[in-house]
Amino acid sequence: MKNVLFVCSQNRLRSPTAEQVFSRRSDIEVESAGTNHDADNPLTHELVAWADIIFVMERAHRAKLQKKFRSSLKGARVVCLDILDNYAFMDPELVRLLEAKVPRYL
Repeated sequence: MKNVLFVCSQNRLRSPTAEQVFSRRSDIEVESAGTNHDADNPLTHELVAWADIIFVMERAHRAKLQKKFRSSLKGARVVCLDILDNYAFMDPELVRLLEAKVPRYL
């Protein structure tokens, strides 16, 4: 089973939506976190080390991830989804984008 981590800035809209959408799958374990120190679920070295694949919403998230958590990345694959912070939690358009972009990497 693959461990999948979704990352955005605050862990309030995009990454929790992705976590909820993909938590229905039985072949993966899913978590979400935010890169900001005041995120609802802040990104930790433990979460990064746990993940087999990490989906970041923007390039800035990948840069923060690689800068602050490089030692924990190990062999994890990091994929940038290029989804800007323009969506509410469970926004149908956000769900559609996630369902279009994520499965090819799983």
